[in-house]
Amino acid sequence: MTTSRELPSLRGVPPTVLRLSPLLRDLQTRSPVCKVRTPAGDEGWLVTRHAELKELLRDERLARAHPDPANAPRYVQNPFLDMLVSDDAELARKLHTETRAMLTPNFSARRVLNMMPKVEAIAEGLLEGFVAQGPPADLHGGFSLPFSLSVLGELIGVPAEDRGLLVTLLSRMGGLDDPDTVQDGQQDLFGYLVELAGRKRAEPGDDVISRLCVNEPSDERIGPIAAGVLFAGLEAVASHIDLGVVLFALYPEQRDAALADPKLMSGAVEEILRAAKAGGSVLPRYATEDVEIGGVTIRFGDLVLLDFTLSNFDTQVFDDPELFDITRSPNPHLTFGHGMWHCIGAPLARMQLKTAYTLLFTRLPGLRLALPVEELQVLGGQLSSGLTELPVTW
Repeated sequence: MTTSRELPSLRGVPPTVLRLSPLLRDLQTRSPVCKVRTPAGDEGWLVTRHAELKELLRDERLARAHPDPANAPRYVQNPFLDMLVSDDAELARKLHTETRAMLTPNFSARRVLNMMPKVEAIAEGLLEGFVAQGPPADLHGGFSLPFSLSVLGELIGVPAEDRGLLVTLLSRMGGLDDPDTVQDGQQDLFGYLVELAGRKRAEPGDDVISRLCVNEPSDERIGPIAAGVLFAGLEAVASHIDLGVVLFALYPEQRDAALADPKLMSGAVEEILRAAKAGGSVLPRYATEDVEIGGVTIRFGDLVLLDFTLSNFDTQVFDDPELFDITRSPNPHLTFGHGMWHCIGAPLARMQLKTAYTLLFTRLPGLRLALPVEELQVLGGQLSSGLTELPVTW
């Protein structure tokens, strides 16, 4: 019998891209729901397979709530995540539903389509500056991150001159090594966005914060909502641009096919979303009642780790999941979550990725990696698990 002391530990497991780590592959083979020791040192249930993850993402018995938040088991030590945990499950569900209702209209198909010319103009302007620097260059810092940030800034209503500050504050909030730095970054970001909401209330524009001001009387509530959109969207899009370029560099024939056919490019975006990250994109939630699933009982108050990317390598759903195949169909990846936890920004993210790949490889047909894939460094000590940089040449 395995004791809690002998639980498989996620602590110290290096973030991986493109391939599952041996530990995650073993856990997925072993069981759809495995008890593990988290990077924070606590016990939790890691959901490893597609069917069980999809089922739990629809299960309202999981929430961002615990009867004793201060002593709740944690996935990682991060004050920003801690502040999101309520001691009232019904209130947590109500706030989640209300927030989604307020934000969803900002990501409608029509609104995203209307943003396309602006998104393309942002990408073209950034690429012009990037190319002017000459090769070799860091695609992450020179294009992917600024592109993601500029689009989010336009969407939310952050003035261009303030966007550099947002990167700094969001990086501090995502840290895992210094709780004081995270807390200070969180307070500074919330303070800035609350102040910005006050300005938008007085002089509204065509942006998310201005539209939130119409239905939400409290600037203090708007600030954290806007911060959540920034935190969720910035690194996620930037890292998938980077990793998509890596995959296209490894599979040039599929890159050329995608560039020649917009439908194939759409398929390539979905396959990149599925295959680029192999575990580590965890949504921590708590059971508000006992839950029977995958042959185990998740008890009230237990921590549940919903990993959106690990399930994309489930061999029961995806044939040869570590093979990159832009013609894969169907491709029911869960990178954007599912049900009540589905990412409302998914349509915009898809459009950004398709725009970035098409523009990069059209304008720079010789774009290639300047380092072997094995030498690329994954960001450590942060909630996100993208590349620290992506050296390229052309």
